[in-house]
Amino acid sequence: QVQLVESGGGSVQPGGSLRLSCVASGSISSIKHMGWYRQAPGKERELVAMITSGGDTNYAESVMGRFTISRDNAKNTVHLQMNSLKPEDTAVYYCKIVYWFGRERDYWGQGTQVTVSS
Repeated sequence: QVQLVESGGGSVQPGGSLRLSCVASGSISSIKHMGWYRQAPGKERELVAMITSGGDTNYAESVMGRFTISRDNAKNTVHLQMNSLKPEDTAVYYCKIVYWFGRERDYWGQGTQVTVSS
């Protein structure tokens, strides 16, 4: 069993900041990738940012320069610092890990709502 506990979502005005965190635990030998995806109403789920175990990152073009992903390998934790938030960032944000336990697997968190509105 794997658990992903997400935190940090909420409501903020345009231009504000939020920090999302996701802690992984359970039957995990090692984590290859940790990332954040989001899904807005009526839209498909999309990658926001991803970070490898070595620290390489990948961002959606729409969040470059505003969002920063980081991870603490010792704590199996990934963070997403979101600055200069825009109304179009409103979505449910999901944590996803790609990990090794006998074989390569992936697992999704339950999601946390981020609402950017004046």
